[in-house]
Amino acid sequence: MPLPLVIEPSQLAAELDNPALLILDLSSEENYQLGHVPGAIRLDPARLLCGQQPIPNKLPNSSQLSELFSELGLSKGRQVIVYDDQNGALAGRMIWTLHCVGHTDCSFLNGLLNSWKAASLPLETINNTAQPGIFEARINPALLADIAFINSQQNNPDSCIWDARSKAEYDGEKVVNAQKGGHIPGACWFEWTDALDPDNNLRLKSRDSLLALLAAQGITPDKSIITHCQTHRRSGLTYLVARHLGFTQVRCYDGSWFEWGNHPDTPVEH
Repeated sequence: MPLPLVIEPSQLAAELDNPALLILDLSSEENYQLGHVPGAIRLDPARLLCGQQPIPNKLPNSSQLSELFSELGLSKGRQVIVYDDQNGALAGRMIWTLHCVGHTDCSFLNGLLNSWKAASLPLETINNTAQPGIFEARINPALLADIAFINSQQNNPDSCIWDARSKAEYDGEKVVNAQKGGHIPGACWFEWTDALDPDNNLRLKSRDSLLALLAAQGITPDKSIITHCQTHRRSGLTYLVARHLGFTQVRCYDGSWFEWGNHPDTPVEH
């Protein structure tokens, strides 16, 4: 039952009775209680962070991920569906996390709960719980970037750093939880929310539109992409977008600007 990486509400609605589905809602507890996709299990998005100093927003370690995915009952053949109440940032990070442990049977609900409601599809308010299992997480390092890797790519014309933050953060006019502002030298800017269509229930913009918008910023499928934001929340969506568009080499810098902007030896541009 493999489903595409990005699915429409009608596609999910047709599969709701499929026992292989694992629907994860990364919304707040309050919003989950107000109504969610039938069968959806709420997952606290804090579980997607290692929570350990000095960079608590990095990917959890293999033990943490093994515990999380065992609790959720993740196994080969289960189709994971994700959505959130944060314009897709958390759901995108969840997709990346699943990819990091080799689970590619996962889908992002296009337009999130907004599009589900707009299609007059059913909601429920009961608390759903997972059936635990055993999952041993092995992390694929090819999907992660760190300071050393980014430095190694600085003069590589086939590599591109995608900064998903706001223009003010990119330019250094706004500094968030960092010693210094600006951006990684050579980084291309494309704000994560610019991938969404406000006139279509915040679905992703069309493939052709996204490819053209990204190409205008120097972000193209032939390059190896490293995407980041402040804490690798917003860039969860840009990872998803890149993979949806067929980019084959995409890494996430999970330390993001929280690490880069506080490190004494990292260079910046304005």
